[in-house]
Amino acid sequence: MIDEHPLNDYDMLAANIAEVRAQITAAAQRAGRNSEEITLVAVSKTKPLELIQIAYNLGVTHFGENRIQEALSKVAVFSPPNIAWHMIGHLQTNKAGKASSAFACIHSVDSLHLAKLLNRHAERAGIRQAILLQVNISGELSKEGMTVEETLPLARQIVALPHLDVQGLMTIAPLLNDAEEVRPVFRALRHLHGQLRHEIPANAWPHLSMGMTDDFQVAIEEGATIVRVGRAIFGARAPKGLMQ
Repeated sequence: MIDEHPLNDYDMLAANIAEVRAQITAAAQRAGRNSEEITLVAVSKTKPLELIQIAYNLGVTHFGENRIQEALSKVAVFSPPNIAWHMIGHLQTNKAGKASSAFACIHSVDSLHLAKLLNRHAERAGIRQAILLQVNISGELSKEGMTVEETLPLARQIVALPHLDVQGLMTIAPLLNDAEEVRPVFRALRHLHGQLRHEIPANAWPHLSMGMTDDFQVAIEEGATIVRVGRAIFGARAPKGLMQ
């Protein structure tokens, strides 16, 4: 039987956001953590601005984008004072200038070259750009990111760049059917995070960005401070009215 009264966008997003927040709280409690320590980044790539605005009105203030042009078109139209746009996708070096100062945090810094470019643009803009270092913990060839072995030496050089605020690490876990199978990846990033805190104590290293729709609860149990959740919030339906 066809539902004659399907959920509208507001009701759908309200229910989804409430459920995700409840799952964040439950996962934090299981780990003996405070859910207030965890930032929910709603992954809004390919989603129309109208859905982002609804999510914002429902209390979501952090949004993650993958493509620079799509992100900048949204930022230009919708930038209330307390919103935070995050660049979570691969950032090409020739787009570093456009990304600098447009995002509250760039999660995907994966090379010294990119870091130096962002530092130069941040200096010109008179800002200190928040970034995360992307690490390819799983070693998948399809994934961007520093290797585990090169992270420490590169981190030493990047934290010395005066116009970058290196806030922690990010990883993209493998897509597996069982979220428990991803736990070792998150645990390995947490251990690397702890090593950086020990080896480079002058830097605070407050954040671990890890976990998405299928595995964010496990990520929280393993120490995530930022989770990037898209489908569980916006749904998997085809986007409508996408801004180009």
